[in-house]
Amino acid sequence: MKEFKIRTQDLTLFYGEKMALNSISMDIPEKEVTAFIGPSGCGKSTFLRTLNRMNDLIPNVSITGEVIIDGVNIYDKQIDVVNLRKKIGMVFQKSNPFAKSIFENVAYGPRINGINNRTELQDIVETSLKKAFIWEEVKDRLHDSALGLSGGQQQRMCIARTLAVEPEIILMDEPASALDPISTAKIEELIFELKRNYTIVIVTHNMQQAARVSDYTAFFYLGELIEHGKTRKIFTTPDKKQTEDYITGRFG
Repeated sequence: MKEFKIRTQDLTLFYGEKMALNSISMDIPEKEVTAFIGPSGCGKSTFLRTLNRMNDLIPNVSITGEVIIDGVNIYDKQIDVVNLRKKIGMVFQKSNPFAKSIFENVAYGPRINGINNRTELQDIVETSLKKAFIWEEVKDRLHDSALGLSGGQQQRMCIARTLAVEPEIILMDEPASALDPISTAKIEELIFELKRNYTIVIVTHNMQQAARVSDYTAFFYLGELIEHGKTRKIFTTPDKKQTEDYITGRFG
């Protein structure tokens, strides 16, 4: 068993009066892919966003419990949220390129972090685009607008932009749901490669995708963590009938 990179303890979250997460305790191992599955509105994206404190940006949110990353509770008052988000990259459902060149998109994070040496930036951009499996497609058009890329290319460029600040954890919120099957396959292949060096947590509606890309799967329902374990076991011999019913399509 690999070391746990992330541990949550009794994590509960309310949006105003509405409970969105109910006492979630989960261990997420390092350099593995953990998938969150469950019907819409079950809390999986909310839970994902607690792992880099993105929910802090929403009014009337109250959170109790702990999220421990590398032994530190990230909800401690002393935590520098900017530094935290450097360590934990986020890839969204809809690719969100900036209206800048491909080069400037990927160089954006390193620049903010004080890297302005042109040669160093060029190295970071090239390395990040290679890691995101898109270098060969864009190397001759780095100074063209990122908005001219296809949807699948934009998403891989956004992954490159995430990698450019050297995170340790990558959170992905349905990264392929807006993409065609060929682009989806490229993203899945990329996830498989990235887990050699990064801890990856992915929210997906696509059960087949969870089965293909993840090592561990967590099934959420109505803000509760119903079951969590090795993906093969969750998909073949789940412990809970609710999990089995969801996976076999009886509800959800």
